[in-house]
Amino acid sequence: MTPLARSTVAVLAVVALCSGCAQSPVLYPNAKVEDLGRAEVAGDVAYCRELANERVSSGTAKATEVGKDTAVGAVGGAGIGAVAGAVSGGGAGRGAGIGAAVGATAGLLTGAIRIAAPSPIYKGFVDRCLSNMGYQVIGWQ
Repeated sequence: MTPLARSTVAVLAVVALCSGCAQSPVLYPNAKVEDLGRAEVAGDVAYCRELANERVSSGTAKATEVGKDTAVGAVGGAGIGAVAGAVSGGGAGRGAGIGAAVGATAGLLTGAIRIAAPSPIYKGFVDRCLSNMGYQVIGWQ
């Protein structure tokens, strides 16, 4: 396996791992959290998220934006692959093809990650809802 292929596989592995990271509010362990069980706290969070889904857009990326990310990744990957192929002696055309495939995959995964991330307005709505219930949101992860 060439150094370019090894580094590409490593980058794609990291991106793939992060693509499964769904964001949720993190609550400060105040008296409210301590007094309730995990199931009731999780139910309150789910209630606030559902309310936010009904009232505001989550602001996540649309399929067309994911398509654009994929196309940009393919074009950028083709350019980088052509240079790497020419420099390494593997041929600019072959390098461009490999780079385009890798770049498109990276662009697709980037778009998928953006789909999973809620908008600041959505997060603010959920934070406010939980605050009104006595919780303290310290962030999202």
